[in-house]
Parts: sequence; structure tokens; C-alpha cells
Amino acid sequence: MTKVSIKDAKNRFTELGRAAEEGETITVTRNGKPAFVIAPLKKKGGLDWEAGEKYLLDRGIKRKKGWVSPDFDDPLPEDFLITPLPEEIDKPKPRRKR
Repeated sequence: MTKVSIKDAKNRFTELGRAAEEGETITVTRNGKPAFVIAPLKKKGGLDWEAGEKYLLDRGIKRKKGWVSPDFDDPLPEDFLITPLPEEIDKPKPRRKR
């Protein structure tokens, strides 16, 4: 973590911004006391699958239990809600005798 004065930060703002983009956190001080922090933004975009796999492997779990299709949250077709269901869907299923 780098510490810079406000005056120095003003003169080196672009350089400090690039350092923050690369993951560095910069503390900006006023009269030697921390005033604010320039920090990198968190990664956007859902789940971090690699971190999840590492978490499981660290705990001795070698096999994942679930699976999610890559197209799980793709939009549904336009006619999805207006297409009638098959008639046999409402009929009760026959039970097996034991």
C-alpha cells in the first residue's frame, strides 16, 4: 500500500490511477493523516468459478455436486409464455404397485 500526500496525488493522479487499475491500493494523506483511499474496483461479472473450485479442493472435495448449464440465464423464446402446455401434463400419473 502506497502513501502519498494530497498535493503529490494531484500531480501524479494518472500514474496513481494506473497503479490502482493494476490492483494497488493508494492511501492519500493530509498533514500526515490518512484522508482517503484510491482502490481498485472489484471484478464484475458473476461468480468466480476458479475460486470456488480452489475452495473445494483446499477442503478435500474433489467432485462437484451440481452443474449449471452455461446458457441458464439466456433469454427465453418470445412465445414461451403463450405456448400451451401439453394436455397430459395435468393428468395424474399412475402409481406403481409395490
